[in-house]
Amino acid sequence: MATPTTFWRLAGMSYVQYVTRASSAVRNAAKEPAKSKLAANSKFSYNASVWEGGVQGKKVEIDVLSKAGI
Repeated sequence: MATPTTFWRLAGMSYVQYVTRASSAVRNAAKEPAKSKLAANSKFSYNASVWEGGVQGKKVEIDVLSKAGI
């Protein structure tokens, strides 16, 4: 018997890639006024910093994935 696995793994995707594509598809398929509400939820930001020697470095605001190094 084959080992069970998730379909997104079979497609060669990570869970984050799957969720990103699925949420984009839902946002694109939605009709107004739900589409406007979903578009507002797709924006994000967070603060990141590097810790060295037990000391937190300068905080950098991440608001696009390219800044996050992904």
